[in-house]
Amino acid sequence: QVQFVESGGGSVQAGESLRLSCTASGSSASRTAMAWYRRAPGKQREMVARISITGVTMVVNSLRGRFTISRDSDENIVHLQMNNLKPEDTAVYYCNYPYANSYSNWGQGTQVTVSS
Repeated sequence: QVQFVESGGGSVQAGESLRLSCTASGSSASRTAMAWYRRAPGKQREMVARISITGVTMVVNSLRGRFTISRDSDENIVHLQMNNLKPEDTAVYYCNYPYANSYSNWGQGTQVTVSS
């Protein structure tokens, strides 16, 4: 069973940046497509970015220009670079497969708090 571990979150001021990292461990931890999700208070979890097996990336329209997803060249470790953070970015950020749903195995996520 794959376990996802997110790190890099924290409390920052608006306009600052954070770089999140995600590692996958287990029997299926080899290179695969991956995605970042977030869940803000009172809102449903949403995908914010994904990267394909071949490295093609996607960031949701509202976050393009500020968020970037990437993967280490030697390992299946994905990152989410978040620039010019805004209070509305406050959420718990998770990584998982692009096709994950509520019944998937989720990690604890990493908290991102942006103060105005």
